[in-house]
Amino acid sequence: MTRTTSEKPVVLITGASAGLGEAMAHRFARGGWRIVAVARRKERLDALARELSAQTEVETVGVDVTLKDAADTAVAAAMKRFGRLDCLVNNAGSFKFAPVHQTDDSMLDEVVDISLKAPFRFCRAALEVMQPGSSIVNIGSVWGILAGMAGAGYCTVKAALIGMTQSIAIDYGRKGIRANLVAPGVVKTDMTKDFWDTDYFQRTNQELTPLNRDCTLADVANMVFFLASEEAGVISGQTIALDGGWSTTKFLSREAAVAERVPTKG
Repeated sequence: MTRTTSEKPVVLITGASAGLGEAMAHRFARGGWRIVAVARRKERLDALARELSAQTEVETVGVDVTLKDAADTAVAAAMKRFGRLDCLVNNAGSFKFAPVHQTDDSMLDEVVDISLKAPFRFCRAALEVMQPGSSIVNIGSVWGILAGMAGAGYCTVKAALIGMTQSIAIDYGRKGIRANLVAPGVVKTDMTKDFWDTDYFQRTNQELTPLNRDCTLADVANMVFFLASEEAGVISGQTIALDGGWSTTKFLSREAAVAERVPTKG
């Protein structure tokens, strides 16, 4: 499409067709940013673009982020359409869980390809065109800060994203480019809704969280928008947990603390 001339900033969001990515797109649109929305489901992206058309311009890129040329394709689309890229949000990720002995190479490859290799490539491509004042926001997880049960591959790549974020902050800070990571607790989306109300999930999340409120799509979108904005100032190289204290306290709800213990067999 024809390049447009505007001083309005531009954000590229991966995994923008649903869940967190869609919520972020709406938040940036309200904030006056133009958007490059990236995901596999082009029809969902086009619907998002139509929905946001009254607020902002949206360029859609229907591509699998694991393809080696996906990042270069998306960044090139941003530069062709808008002539600038002010923020990259690496949101696309894999939600596969298993302990080490149950994680085969196929599962491990999927998690690494989607949640580590793809963000690395997108950062590499974005850094080629970003100017001073730009920023990168990687979406990690509190499980990258403090590992959760049966999350071997997932915890590994989310922890690696923290290291990557810090490395970018070190190497590109003198160029005026910031990098931060947002680490949400589990957020209710289409991927998580099926187990949200299970007893196991409640015990390992809500009953271990001091703040009596779940992290929402809006919580994550607002934090990402803040970190991308000039108001974030000198914030760089940081991992910001949105988990109500789950990863930094030893809280246990009263209901769990006084519950009768049932001995396990074996």
